[in-house]
Formats: sequence, structure tokens, C-alpha cells
Amino acid sequence: MQRLPPHRKVKLACKVEAEYSQVKSMPLPSHQVKLQVQHLSQQARHRDAEEADEVPHIEGPHAHPAHPGVALSESSAADVSISAESMAEVMKDIENARQPRASTASGLADYNVDNSMALTKVTPAVFKAELDKPEWHAPWKLYRVIAGHLGWVRAICVDPANEWFATGSADRTVKIWDLATGQLKLTLTGHINTVRALAVSAKYPYLFSCGEDKMVKCWDLECNKVIRHYHGHLSGVYSMSLHPTLDVLVTGGRDSVLRVWDIRTKAQIHVLEGHNNTVGAIVAQGAEPQIVSGSMDSTVKFWDLAEGKCITTLTHHKKGVRGLALHPSEFTLCSAAADNLKKWRFPRGEFLGNFSGHRAVVNAVALSKDNVLVSAADNGSMYFWDWKTGYNFQQMQTKPQPGSLESEAGIYNVAFDQTSLRLFTCEADKSVKVWKMDEEATPETHPVKNWRRSKDRRKF
Repeated sequence: MQRLPPHRKVKLACKVEAEYSQVKSMPLPSHQVKLQVQHLSQQARHRDAEEADEVPHIEGPHAHPAHPGVALSESSAADVSISAESMAEVMKDIENARQPRASTASGLADYNVDNSMALTKVTPAVFKAELDKPEWHAPWKLYRVIAGHLGWVRAICVDPANEWFATGSADRTVKIWDLATGQLKLTLTGHINTVRALAVSAKYPYLFSCGEDKMVKCWDLECNKVIRHYHGHLSGVYSMSLHPTLDVLVTGGRDSVLRVWDIRTKAQIHVLEGHNNTVGAIVAQGAEPQIVSGSMDSTVKFWDLAEGKCITTLTHHKKGVRGLALHPSEFTLCSAAADNLKKWRFPRGEFLGNFSGHRAVVNAVALSKDNVLVSAADNGSMYFWDWKTGYNFQQMQTKPQPGSLESEAGIYNVAFDQTSLRLFTCEADKSVKVWKMDEEATPETHPVKNWRRSKDRRKF
């Protein structure tokens, strides 16, 4: 018989686990149950015979008393002979016990046989958790439209103190807005091309920006001017991320590499090579892997910051990866591409499932503290998902400002504020839209509808 290569075995095992996991372990047929009953009864007879050899033997047809505390005699002993009628009753009880008692949340039944059989069928915990009913989330609605940029709004970041947020645009400016009122507080000029990414430091009064002019700038927000430039990129810089604990900045762009900078000395610490196309998204975290990048070559890479090397490459996507989002409390990650949204578990990059249904080029994703995942696409569509189950509980279509073209409905970036109560979208109609949850919604007015597990939830 021809042996399967290892990659075919892995693929076959994944398919069996995804499609046939619920029917791999079914209850035994009746003839096998009868065989097990006979086997157990034989074991019981041998055990009784051994015990009988150890205790004084009492002659007579009745070897045991009727119940404890009754003296042995022919009148008080119980008849232990098994008749055909009693055996038929035992088999009938076993057949009744094999019937499913109640259906579980996952659609599998808990099968239970007589205690002497000790045969049980329990739903695996991983599928039970995954197939539980989705958590209810309030729907989102438009709260405010902020206009002021003269070009497509491509980047956004929120102040760690939740007092202001900054946006970058194709008009080559960085604007800082009051988060509570939406009023413009400051405009920073200096870039000579589109601003593509922003990052704000939680330790220092610094704002970092990068753009298609190959520039990476550090702005001092106390004096509102550029204090450092980071030179090295050979083409446009499309993404950036600040390390949460180290004084390190990571940038990536069209030159297909990630560059790691010391924000104080402007020194280039590492050049992380491995991608074959534009680096479209970067996230950094305190635990390993400390740097994760997504590229237009349709791969997601995990990087070792100390060694400056790639430790894991995820090749599940078929289209370019444009967005990445870290969960605020779990050790998980979401990657977004035109083919699917995928959920991963750190540190090894275990694939947990797909969020299927957003049929568009997804430009950005964001995760809230309330386990709400938002995906935004270039056709103006926004999908809201329950992070635990992958349930799509809301779909929205943004409307461009009056006077804009119908094709200017695209969303380029999306972000939650620090409380996860406000959502910001950066759009092609040159506006920033603010969304909030509907405070009047209840599980009765907006119930969970049509929830069922997607067939390709756990497929690659």
C-alpha cells in the first residue's frame, strides 16, 4: 500500500477533524453491546468464584442471603439463577439506556449506558465552547462625522489617556482632534506625501508618523515639532507599531522589510527580511512573538526581536494581508485579507478558525475589550463579529458625505478608543466617522438570529 506524504497526512487529519469530528465517536451497535455484557458478566462470575474459594463454602441451592443482616437459610436466601426472562429485562434496560437522553448545545447527544457498562459519550470541550450561543452585543450606529482633511484619511491612533486622537491623510497633514467634542486641536505639517500610519507613545509625549515619502518622523507634542527622523527605508512606509515596554519602533513598507529603530538614538537595530512584497500591517506586544507582520505576499510572520529572525510563517491566506489586530486580554490575533478573516493563537500560531462572509477587500480590523471584532472594507462595508464564536451580528454600509462620489465610500482604517465605547473609521470621503453602541437596544429588540456554525469555520 502506498504511504501518504506528511503534508497529505496533515491535510487529511485537519479535514477529518473539521468535518467528521462530531460523528467520529458514535455509540456502539447492539451486538457489540451484548458482547461487552457477556464479557463483563464472565468477569463477574470469575471474581465471585475466587471470592467463594476464600470464604467457607455453604452447600445448598441458595448461596447468598436475600439482603444484608439476614441469616443464611434455605427459606431466607435469594435465588441467584438467571432466567431467560430476567436476562431479557436486563437487555431491554441496556437498549433503553443507549437512547440519547438530551441534546447538548453542540447538537451532539450525551449517551449513557448502565453503570456496569461504564460507556459514556461526552462532547469535547473545545467544540462545546466554540458552539455555545454567541454573546449578545448591542448594535452600533453613527454618532458623529468629523470633516477637516482635504484628502483620503489613511491612518488613526488614539491617545492612551483617551483625551484625543490623531489622523493622517493624503493631504500630507497629521491632525489632532479632541475625542469628546470632535473639535480640531492641532495640525502638524511636514510630510511631502500621503501619511500612511501613526503611533503614539504611552511613556513619552511623542507621536510617530510615516508615509509614502519614505519618511519616519517623531513629533514632540510639547513643542509640536519634529525632533527626530529615522532614515533607511528605500520606498514608501505603510505600517508601524510601537513596542509596549521597550523604546523600540517597528516600521514596514514597500521595500518588503521591517526595520526596528531605537526611538532615542535613531539607530537601526534590525532589518527583518523575509517578506516578498509590501508589508501592510505590523503589531508589537510584550510577550513572544514580540513582532507580527502581515504582507501583500499573503503571509503572516512572527519575529524574534532578540535574534532578528523569523520564527514562524503562516501561509493560510490566499490574498494579501492588509490588517492585523491583537486581542486586548487574550493571547490571540486576527489577520484580515480579501479571502477571509482568520483567528490565531500565540505563541505557535495555531489556527483557530475563519470569520467568513465579508466578501470585499478588507483594509483594517479592530478588536474591542468586549470581544467585538470589526472589519472594514474598501467598498464601505463594515461587519461586526462576536470574537468567541465568529457570529456576524451586524452589517453596515457607510454613506459618503454629500458631494462625494459613490466610489468614495471606502474605509481605510478603523480603531476603538481606550474604553471600547467609541469606534473611529477613516474613510475615502475625507471624513472621520465616530460610531457608538445603541443604548436603547436590548436582547429582546435585537436578538441573536440564525446562529449556526459555519461549515468552513475551522477549515484552512
